[in-house]
Amino acid sequence: MFLENAKASGSIEVICGSMFSGKTEELIRRIRRAQFANQKIAIFKPCIDTRYSDEDVVSHDLKHIPSFPVDSPEKILDHIERIEVVGIDEAQFFGSSIVDVATKLADAGIRVIIAGLDTDFLGKPFGPMPALMAVAEDVQKVHAICVKCGSPAQFSHRLSKSDSLVELGEKDIYEPLCRHCYNKAVAQEK
Repeated sequence: MFLENAKASGSIEVICGSMFSGKTEELIRRIRRAQFANQKIAIFKPCIDTRYSDEDVVSHDLKHIPSFPVDSPEKILDHIERIEVVGIDEAQFFGSSIVDVATKLADAGIRVIIAGLDTDFLGKPFGPMPALMAVAEDVQKVHAICVKCGSPAQFSHRLSKSDSLVELGEKDIYEPLCRHCYNKAVAQEK
C-alpha cells in the first residue's frame, strides 16, 4: 500500500526503560526537533493512557504534545498521509501488530520513533517491546534513578498489591529501583 512512495530514509527508533526514566520526554524532544526541521509529524498513544490527558502525550515533568489516541496499531495507518515522522508512546500497551505497523511505516520511508516500557512490574519483557527492539535501527535504553540508593534504575517496582499486568499509575503506585533494591523489595514482599 505505501511502498510505491517509499523513500530510503525510513527507520524505527525505540526508546525504552523503566517508569520515570524519561522515555516520553525523549520522544517529545525528538518529535520537536523534527518539527523544527519542518517535517510533517503525527503522534499516537493508546486510548487507555489517560493519566495526564485524554488527547496529549504528556511526560512526568508535564511536557506535552498533541496526539491521536488509538485503540489499535492499525488505526495509525489511517492518519499518516504525507507524514514524514511518526511518534508512538506507551507502545507496550499495544498488541504484537504494532511491530508490523511500525515496519510497514518504516518501509514506506517514514521515521518511526517509539517509546515504551521494556519490562513489566515483574521484571519480564513487556508486550511487543522486545520484537520492536529487534526490528529497530536504533534502540536507546534510558534509566531512572533508584529511589532507595541513587543508582541507575531499570525496574518499575509496583507498590500496590494488584497482580494485573496493566495498572496505570504514577509515584503512588510505582517506584524506580536498581536491580539490587528491586530484588530486595521483591524478597521482602514474599
